[in-house]
Amino acid sequence: MERLLVLVRHGQSDWNLKNLFTGWKDPDLTEQGVGEARAAGRRLKAAGLDFDVAFTSALSRAQRTCSLLLEELGRPALPTIRDQALNERDYGDLSGLNKDDARKKWGEDQVHLWRRSYDVPPPGGESLKDTVARVLPYYCAEILPRVLRGERVLVAAHGNSLRALVMVLDRLTPETIPMMELDTGVPLIYRLKADSTVESKEVSRA
Repeated sequence: MERLLVLVRHGQSDWNLKNLFTGWKDPDLTEQGVGEARAAGRRLKAAGLDFDVAFTSALSRAQRTCSLLLEELGRPALPTIRDQALNERDYGDLSGLNKDDARKKWGEDQVHLWRRSYDVPPPGGESLKDTVARVLPYYCAEILPRVLRGERVLVAAHGNSLRALVMVLDRLTPETIPMMELDTGVPLIYRLKADSTVESKEVSRA
C-alpha cells in the first residue's frame, strides 16, 4: 500500500515580495508564485505522482497554488477540502507591516523573538506553538487517516502551518523547528509506514 503525503508551501505571494508580515491576510500570488506552483505540478507529474484528495487552507494564495498544481497534473476536478485549520500563523498586530519597519518600531531582538521563538506570540497573534496546536489535531483527525488508508494526499498550505506537520513527521524539537525554512512552491514528498512514521522523504526541487 502506498501511503503518500505531499506538502507544498504556496508560491510567492504579493506580500512575500513586498517583505510584509502576511498571516491571515489574503494577498494573491505574484507571477513568480504562479510559475512556482505550475512548476511544482509539472515536477510531481514527471515523478509519476497522482492524488486522490487535496487539502488546502481558507486563504486564496494556498487555494490558487493547489488549483494550479492540479491543473498541471491534469486533475483540475480533484476533490479539494479547504479549512482554516491549515491557515498560516496569525501574526496579529504585525500583519501587513513591513518587516524592516517592524524592526524599527519594536527592535531587532524583539521581532526576531516573535518570528523565531517557538512559544512567544506577537501582539494579538499566534506563536508557532499555537499554530502547531491548531494544525496537528486537524491533521490527526482528517488527513492522516486518509493517508493510512492508502489515499494519496496533497496538502497545499503555508510556511508555518506546514512546519507544524514537518515538526511531527521529521521529529523536530521546539528548539530546531523555528530555524527550519520551507521554500515556496517546493513539494516535500513523504511516504509513511503503517504506524504513521516516515518511510521516506524527498524534496522535489527544480
